[in-house]
Amino acid sequence: MEPRVQYAKASDGVSIAYADIGTGDPVIHTPNAPFSHLTLDWQFPEFRRWYEQLAQTRRLIWYDARGSGLSDRDVEDFSLDALVADIEALVEKLHLKTFHLLGFQASSPVAIAYAARHPGRVAKLVLWGAYTSYAEFMARSPALASVQDMQDWKTFTETLAHIAIGWSAGDPARKFAEIMRRSVSPATLSERWGPARRAIDATEHLPQIRAPTLVLHRQNCPLPPLDVAQRVASAIADARLVVLEGDAVAPYLGDAVSVVSAIDDFLSEGGGEEPTDLPSGTAIILFADIADSTALTERLGDAAFRGKARGLDGALRTIIHDNAGTPIEGKLLGDGVLAVFTSARQAIEAALACGRSGDDAGLPLHLGLHAGDVIREENNVYGGAVNIAARISGLSAPGEVLVSDTVRGLARTSAGVAFEDRGEQALKGVGEPVRAWAVREAAAP
Repeated sequence: MEPRVQYAKASDGVSIAYADIGTGDPVIHTPNAPFSHLTLDWQFPEFRRWYEQLAQTRRLIWYDARGSGLSDRDVEDFSLDALVADIEALVEKLHLKTFHLLGFQASSPVAIAYAARHPGRVAKLVLWGAYTSYAEFMARSPALASVQDMQDWKTFTETLAHIAIGWSAGDPARKFAEIMRRSVSPATLSERWGPARRAIDATEHLPQIRAPTLVLHRQNCPLPPLDVAQRVASAIADARLVVLEGDAVAPYLGDAVSVVSAIDDFLSEGGGEEPTDLPSGTAIILFADIADSTALTERLGDAAFRGKARGLDGALRTIIHDNAGTPIEGKLLGDGVLAVFTSARQAIEAALACGRSGDDAGLPLHLGLHAGDVIREENNVYGGAVNIAARISGLSAPGEVLVSDTVRGLARTSAGVAFEDRGEQALKGVGEPVRAWAVREAAAP
């Protein structure tokens, strides 16, 4: 039975078509953009067998990227941020707390960027045909570079399909070429998608990935060459490279069973472990907010500010995870990031590191910490203590960390910092004044 096509709406209003089969841990499979088409892919035997094998013990979710397949075709923005927003739309629509992410060939930079920006969401990352820069990919693939100059749409797709699948593939290559022609219009490919893809580069995101990562490649695969995948794996802290025999570019061709087995073994490691729940009860709450975001947006422009803010968001969430905190996902208050900790010392260390990261990005932060009871509800936390943390954050100077007297009391003997008394502060919506303290990093001995 053909999977049911459904839609999720990205933050910029673009509708993303997706389908899912199977049950169990969710796996989001990125498309080989822009050549994907949910219903036509399912009619291609090799594609269908690939999806069914991946979904034997898990819930497989796959989608058409913006501008292609059954997703919205009339799209202008094909930037890395926009393509990451496609995944964000699925995660929000499906209410996924954590999931595995499979970066597939042309969308591997998108999967890399998403995993770096949302470390709390991606349980494990799998990359096939991995690269980070389309410019490097094309430079290392002269056969593809020569195809770009072809003017005839049918000749272009037939040639590209044979390069990808193999010159002896015959009917499968012709079928794949037809899918390509029906997935995206020549105008979109040449005028919008192509130029945007040439500008994509996710290299800077590689060191920020915290999810265990499997980089899969075939020994003699030319697109991209093996050394490109080796470079990707070497730049990710918790990555392993598995090299399989063969030269087929697509994982569903050649020895597909070995590919599926490698993925299944990797995703099954440590099975049965539940992700750490958000705490109910007492927690240390960190609230970080970009200082004067309205003025920065006016000065930088909306697109530039959004790009810088996305990058900073990913960096902050990485810092929070590195200090044993839990970032709260989803759109928060304004441009803020909310996180909870069980240790006041680690919360303060995270706040100081977040402040430095904001300064480095040119987006200084207001930072506030408070301790108190929180209420867990789905993927968020609520309560008066959260509001107090946000109010304390608003009192701080850009780049400064302010903490409540409660946090100071918990951390003063273990945090290795000094505290400067800012006195009693009246907070909006809070009945009694709260004493605030500015954190000062201890001077070097």
